[in-house]
Amino acid sequence: MTKQEKDLQALHLLAPISGQTVQLESVPDPVFSEKLTGDGLAILADGDTVLAPCDGEITLFFDTKHAFAITTPDGVQVLVHVGLDTIIMNGDGLTALKHSGEKVTAGTPILKLDRALLEKNKINMICPVLIVNYERVKKITPRVAGEAVIAGEDTVLQYAV
Repeated sequence: MTKQEKDLQALHLLAPISGQTVQLESVPDPVFSEKLTGDGLAILADGDTVLAPCDGEITLFFDTKHAFAITTPDGVQVLVHVGLDTIIMNGDGLTALKHSGEKVTAGTPILKLDRALLEKNKINMICPVLIVNYERVKKITPRVAGEAVIAGEDTVLQYAV
């Protein structure tokens, strides 16, 4: 395989949580629907464990545990935002299993969710999965909206660098 072919090789992100895929433009938050923080897709979560969608290093982990970013070995930063308004929980209902600076592989558990507490607080469980620095990638192909995906098993986004 030539270097050019390798550069165009499709890379992928696994579903970080089980649920149903949602088109990013349909997310009821303009920060995500207008792609202000990155490009990708969202998952209406029905699972309770959030996994690493790719190999890399956790380079950002909010104190409120509502979002984290993993930077891949090729420099692509992937953000997983758990629910739309989980920041108001100030970390309640979210248990960090990993921390900033740790290297992870795709499928590594990152967060455990207390679904009952999140639902009691009426948290919208749409979870955007974004490539933040999408200028680094040549093409982003999200999975079709409305499909059920299983965390750590199903590819939800393909991209090329």
